Amino acid sequence: MANLYASLFTVRGLTACELTEDELPALQAFFEANPLYFESVNGEPPGPDTARETLDDAPPPEMSFSKKFLIGFHDEHDRLVGVAEIVSNLLARGVWHIGLFIVETSRHGNGDAQALHDALVHWCLLQGVQWMRLGVVEGNIRAERFWVQRGYIETRKRHGLVMGQRTNTVRVMMKPLAGGTIEEYLALVPRDRPD
Repeated sequence: MANLYASLFTVRGLTACELTEDELPALQAFFEANPLYFESVNGEPPGPDTARETLDDAPPPEMSFSKKFLIGFHDEHDRLVGVAEIVSNLLARGVWHIGLFIVETSRHGNGDAQALHDALVHWCLLQGVQWMRLGVVEGNIRAERFWVQRGYIETRKRHGLVMGQRTNTVRVMMKPLAGGTIEEYLALVPRDRPD
């Protein structure tokens, strides 16, 4: 289905495009075939409505934002091999948030995740983004290492977040895309200041 929609970018033979309602079955199948993220974060595999919930989910009303992008990464056979959720202008103009980033488990360790992330960040930069932001569950060592290697810096920790069957501590992290200091970021997004 990727060929039916406008491509955002292509890297390593993988094409990124916005996912639509039509791709919910493929998204659900992708989640079920790659449960590692859900097991690590929620303590359980994805449920039968996880794709629908992911498509419909939005930040809470007290958090301003412009748009949510649900981006699928497709291989040369148009098979969904990864997903990213990006929220634009979350909490402040120029701050985009990565809410979800999953690459199929069989591709872990081959460089695809790094290449997709870097291409995604480059695409964001072309949209005028100044800061990328995300949260990673503390103790999810593989994910924590990935984000640190990609240049993200922890700004604070949020404790006691119930996610599925688990109660997690989440490391809030940011990365400047156009220069800037952590102090400038925290002035823009006071919510992310250390406790």
